[in-house]
Amino acid sequence: MHCSVNVSRAQIQISSGLGREPSLPFLYKRESKGKLSICSKICYAIGGAPYQITGCALGFFLQIYLLDVAQLDPFYASIILFVGRVWDAVTDPLVGFFISKTPWTRFGRLMPWVIFSTPFAVIAYFLIWFVPDLSWGQIMWYLFFYCIFQTLVTCFHVPYSALTMFISREQSERDSATAYRMTVEVLGMVLGTAIQGQIVGQANAPCIPGPLSLNITNSSSVAMEELNNTHDTGSLTGTRNAYMIAAGVIGGIYILCAIILWAGVREKRESSEFQSDEPVSFFQGLKLVMNYGPYIKLIAAFLFTSLAFMLLEGNFALFCTYTLGFRNEFQNILLAIMLSATLTIPFWQWFLIRFGKKTAVYIGISSATPFLLLVVILKSNLIVTYIVAVAAGISVAAAFLLPWSMLPDVVDDFKLQNPDSRGHEAIFFSFYVFFTKFASGVSLGISTLSLHVAGYKTRGCSQPEEVNLSLKVLVCAAPILLIIIGLLLFKLYPIDEDRRRKNKKALQDLRDEESNSSSTESDSTELASIV
Repeated sequence: MHCSVNVSRAQIQISSGLGREPSLPFLYKRESKGKLSICSKICYAIGGAPYQITGCALGFFLQIYLLDVAQLDPFYASIILFVGRVWDAVTDPLVGFFISKTPWTRFGRLMPWVIFSTPFAVIAYFLIWFVPDLSWGQIMWYLFFYCIFQTLVTCFHVPYSALTMFISREQSERDSATAYRMTVEVLGMVLGTAIQGQIVGQANAPCIPGPLSLNITNSSSVAMEELNNTHDTGSLTGTRNAYMIAAGVIGGIYILCAIILWAGVREKRESSEFQSDEPVSFFQGLKLVMNYGPYIKLIAAFLFTSLAFMLLEGNFALFCTYTLGFRNEFQNILLAIMLSATLTIPFWQWFLIRFGKKTAVYIGISSATPFLLLVVILKSNLIVTYIVAVAAGISVAAAFLLPWSMLPDVVDDFKLQNPDSRGHEAIFFSFYVFFTKFASGVSLGISTLSLHVAGYKTRGCSQPEEVNLSLKVLVCAAPILLIIIGLLLFKLYPIDEDRRRKNKKALQDLRDEESNSSSTESDSTELASIV
């Protein structure tokens, strides 16, 4: 899903650039023995909330907003969603490159990017949810501000994520701060869904009865089509205001979190010490990734399963509104999904430790399929829909946690098989992020375009049967098919629990040997700890 915790290539570019700076201990007062206070950890963790809050609000509500509130043609909405998500994927390495070239300041090298990008990101975010009084200019308006916001939020989130390595020199303290961060980011996902859904849900866009809900003649149908296009936009004022109020509330939280992060966290120039390996170029990294079998198999499997949940995320609001007829309940159903995901993440963490990661993948990701079939096959029923939402949330939690739990295993396996090759670990994480974001854009673009082909009626009280069928395919048939393909591909993934335990022991032996000659910890261990 779009609501996810990402470690990107850009973040590691920053880390590798910053780590070589000389130590200037007089710039900041050291905390006792490198320990971080609980207050500092909480302030650091709060900085991760804006990315998740805005990401979930956009992921769940932007599509239905563009179609029913901004009243864009589904074809143009699909272009906006596709280009915006793809641009989001591209900005990570670009922003990381520019940040890595930034000189050190009295506030650090990362923190200025976080602070100075915040007000502009909030403005861009607010303008995404504003309906301008334009004709053709509307399309460029949303495309421009969506891409601008994705760039600015990357300018916030990339340095923030890399900041983990510069808040303390103690590995245990960085691990502890990351645990705080993960907790707040998961809560941010729930908060974003709740704020946007509950505010917007109080002022749903009024629908216009069409030929599907009125038994009228063909000539009357043409007249009704004209009515849909010329209906007084004043009837949408309440809904548009609700979206802007929600954007204002989320923007205020964004600013507050940035201020807390800036006030409570000190970026320590001497905190991170890395090996001096030269960073791998983009094309060298691409060649490396494409030639390593276990990584390709893992990424291919998770790409299919991630696409399944992205389709569910992007189309579930429309599915609840039109296919199931729960126009006034969809925001509560979405909240049930996120609450279920939040509460079950600790369970999946325990499950994968107890029964193994591959078992957790098979059971966790596949558990939603019977419930997705149930909500489509049975007649529209609110109780069944909530049950499906809870079950989907359980699978979402597994899909959210497992990729970041298994990628470090691939990195460790690679390091053992290529002991003379160093400094490549970041590529494995960054390309997963890139491919996932790119796939997200493709899924949203294709799904919205399919609604256009099916004849989606903007603000219609009901939709043509072709649209309802398309929505059923997008939230049931297509996700189930993608999950099945992903799980079949996952059978090819060679790193099981036995191999993982052997790798762990072998790596520990290597670390013990290296610790005798150097106290520098491996990049792979640092990355795994962050995740």
